[in-house]
Amino acid sequence: MVRKFLLPVVCLASTTFVNAQKLDFGDIFKDAEKQTQVLIKNTDEARKENDKLVSPRTLENGKLKLVASKDWTSGFFPGVLWYIYEFNKKGQWLADAQRFTALIEKEKTNGTTHDMGFKVYCSFGNGYRLTKDTGYKSVLIQSAQTLATRFSPVVGCIRSWDHHADQWKFPVIIDNMMNLELLFEASKLSGDSSYYKIAVSHANTTMKNHFRADYSCYHVVDYDPETGKVVHKQTHQGFSDESAWARGQAWALYGYTMCYRETGDPAYLAHAEKVAAYILNNPNMPKDLVPYWDFNAPNIPNEPRDASAAAVIASGLYELSQYSKGSAKYYKETADKIINSLTKSYRADKGTYQGFILTQSTGSKPANSEVDVPLNYADYYYLEALLRAKKIKEGKKLF
Repeated sequence: MVRKFLLPVVCLASTTFVNAQKLDFGDIFKDAEKQTQVLIKNTDEARKENDKLVSPRTLENGKLKLVASKDWTSGFFPGVLWYIYEFNKKGQWLADAQRFTALIEKEKTNGTTHDMGFKVYCSFGNGYRLTKDTGYKSVLIQSAQTLATRFSPVVGCIRSWDHHADQWKFPVIIDNMMNLELLFEASKLSGDSSYYKIAVSHANTTMKNHFRADYSCYHVVDYDPETGKVVHKQTHQGFSDESAWARGQAWALYGYTMCYRETGDPAYLAHAEKVAAYILNNPNMPKDLVPYWDFNAPNIPNEPRDASAAAVIASGLYELSQYSKGSAKYYKETADKIINSLTKSYRADKGTYQGFILTQSTGSKPANSEVDVPLNYADYYYLEALLRAKKIKEGKKLF
């Protein structure tokens, strides 16, 4: 069972914390460039055998695994390339980012999945932010239009999965919070407020139904599509239904911080800080702040870590530090410590792991899938967090 403890957010501001060592962004990104060059080469070679596969996702038995554009992770590798280009502004990285982003475009009309934000916003969204390419803008708007077809006004949420209809009637997963950023962006780009309203409805309904008293969250909430009532709550990728799956908590922290940025609603900021309190005060959080795959996994400390969850938490905390009125310094220093841990102890040696940057992530431990391996979304949020840290250090706004 999940531990029931609720600590007031204000306690964070008074927590004694050791200042993290200074991050050398130049050296870290040079290493990331070298690794990613290896991954580009290996990916291009693998695509000669099957050009329907577009992005590297992970390693299976040490072998590079590519995925088709429809896979929920397909947009992260183009996003990695955009982040490296954002840092170094080199033309070759721009060309590679554009090349791999183009392979995702057909997903703009794929209405069979909720993962439009992960696929399209991480690729085309970053591309538009950095180039203002009007073609990218149109892809973003079309993608939001497609995603909006999965919204139910009765439930108040976007449907997450279509599979396992025998198990779920209208499943909504906490990961879906990450796809709302696409809707917010499309509303600004198009002037159509319907996308904004859908995002707010989804965030509010999820805030109401996904969270426990201690501000940990379930992975899946199933709704009755006819009435909008909650049918069942579970944690599909966690240890048990009442446990706190680490990456799910990370999605929640990041998602509600982003929602505050886009709406200015103080309820979202308060919620994000309470989720942060749960994560950072959890007695099962390791000293290096790279969590085990589930905060309630039964064999801690002999459980796999999840570097992807750590990277998402760090990126979310950097943004949260820009909004918090009482704990800004703590959030920033904590994010620094996470990034230092990942940089020091979870990076692949040069030329290894087929070119992925981080090691020791966990996809789905209950399914024994992608356990203790690199994952493209770990690399994506790691680089995003580094760029956010750099902007904060330089006194620049994140958005």
